[in-house]
Amino acid sequence: QVQVDGGVYTDVSVQKLHSLLEKKDFVLVNVHVPFDGNLPQTDQSIAYDTIGQNLDKLPSDKNARIVLYCRSGHMSSIAAKELVKLGYTNIWSLSGGMAAWEQAGQPVER
Repeated sequence: QVQVDGGVYTDVSVQKLHSLLEKKDFVLVNVHVPFDGNLPQTDQSIAYDTIGQNLDKLPSDKNARIVLYCRSGHMSSIAAKELVKLGYTNIWSLSGGMAAWEQAGQPVER
C-alpha cells in the first residue's frame, strides 16, 4: 500500500499481476508515453499525464479495480496518485513496470 493525497494505491508485483490475469476481473491500463508495447490483455492506453481528462475510458464505478503500468513504474505511480485524488479507491500499479515484467520472462506485445 502506498499512502498518497486522498488515500492509497497498491503496488503489485509481476508475479501477483500474472496470477490476477488468469481470472481477470479488472481494467488493465498502459499509461506509458510514448507507446512501447502492451502487456497481454491490456484494455486501454491512456497517457499518464492525461488520465484525469480520460475518465470516460475508465469504469464509472470508482471502486472498480484498475491496474496501471508503464515502462518502469514511474509514470504509473503518477497516474495512480491522480486517480486516487479523483476519488478512485482500488488503484493498483505494476511495480517495476514492463521492464520488470519482461525480466521475469513474461511476454510484451509490440
